Amino acid sequence: MKKYVAEFIGTAVLVILGCGTAMLVGCDAAAGSGYLLTALAFGLVIVGMAYCIGNISGCHINPAVSLGVLISGGMDKKDFVGYVVAQCLGALAGALILAAIFTSGQVTDMTGGFGSNGLAGVNGSALSGLLVEAVLTFIFVLTILGVTDKEANHGSFAGVVIGFTLTLVHILGIGLTGTSVNPARSLGPAIVAACTGNTAPIACIWVFIAGPFVGAALAAVVYKALRKEA
Repeated sequence: MKKYVAEFIGTAVLVILGCGTAMLVGCDAAAGSGYLLTALAFGLVIVGMAYCIGNISGCHINPAVSLGVLISGGMDKKDFVGYVVAQCLGALAGALILAAIFTSGQVTDMTGGFGSNGLAGVNGSALSGLLVEAVLTFIFVLTILGVTDKEANHGSFAGVVIGFTLTLVHILGIGLTGTSVNPARSLGPAIVAACTGNTAPIACIWVFIAGPFVGAALAAVVYKALRKEA
């Protein structure tokens, strides 16, 4: 149970600080600063949480990461289900906290949807969105599997590597899909946005669930094959 609580807290913090930063500064690539601040916010949350709850739950705080770990043999199905439920609930809690902050009438949500993801950057193409999310998640999860491999011996640097990799995929992905690579992170804000009248994010939420899961599964299969050959 402690592992699930840790995943709940970690995912809530990811949404509050990552999506919250996006809401506050905007994610316009042309503006530059808001774009980079958002990418850094998501990456730095991972660094902080890795050293906070990593020794408790492994700090997945992402159903796609948990799927990759499951396929690679790092966790059982029972824990996988528990992790995913905790992560989704944590993301929803984080989004509700953001709603309480940003709907008070004092702060403007620059994203218009609680930092939720969308397809505007790929001209509304679900296929392009799926491809972007699958590729970015593949890179992210492959990095995680490699850097956390017990024989890799990266020690205390793993959290930093993972955090900067998430920052990197955000730098490319924000202008395309807002960068999910995390079904829970997309689902929580989309639900809260729908409850406040913005149904656009929830209408395409399947892209941000399917894409990351496909990318994570491919990363796990590829890493297992490469690891076996090595």
